[in-house]
Parts: sequence; C-alpha cells; structure tokens
Amino acid sequence: MKKIIVTMVAMMAVTFSFAETNSSKVDRRFDVSCNMDRLAEVLALDEDQTDAVEAIHNSFNTELQSLASVRGPLQRHLVHQAVRKDASKMKNVLNEKQFGLYMRIMLNTLRNRHL
Repeated sequence: MKKIIVTMVAMMAVTFSFAETNSSKVDRRFDVSCNMDRLAEVLALDEDQTDAVEAIHNSFNTELQSLASVRGPLQRHLVHQAVRKDASKMKNVLNEKQFGLYMRIMLNTLRNRHL
C-alpha cells in the first residue's frame, strides 16, 4: 500500500511540474486581483464606492491579463496606459485621501510584480 501511495505522489508531482509552463508564470505576474472587502476596509469605502471600485478594478485586471502576451517595450507602454486609465476612473469615484492611498497600494503592487 505504501508503495502505491508513494508512486501516486511521484506521478502527480511529475505531472504538475510538467503542466506548469512559462505562460502560467507570466499570467500570475499580470494578475493584480485583490480582496475587495479588505480594500474597501482600508480605503473606508461606502457601498456605492465599493461596487464602482470593484467594477473598475476587475476591468483593469482583465486588461492587464490581456497584456501578458505582449513583449518588449510595447508591453511597458501598454501597462502604463492601462494604469493611467484605471487611475482616471478611480479619481472620479474616490476622494483625494482615498485616491492617494489607492495609488500607493496599486503602484507598490505593480512594482512588486515588476510591471
């Protein structure tokens, strides 16, 4: 029985390591999704703001995911444009204090993900 379990674990480990490709590593780097409840708590958002911020952030995350396949300086430029578009939408929803905190969080997240 022990040999069967060890064999199964070894097969699963080989299978999972084989299934992971470079594209999955790139996709994770461009995934900037976050816990919206925690973000709403940190930014002290009301219900309307929370819904709007969630919609804007989901569209931003989708846009960044689509940029994962682009390479080179064009990718950096498109990421910059996506961040500017996200910031302009958020500026319409958040007050100055909330917006400043949101931008600090977002820019640190992007810096940590090397975007």
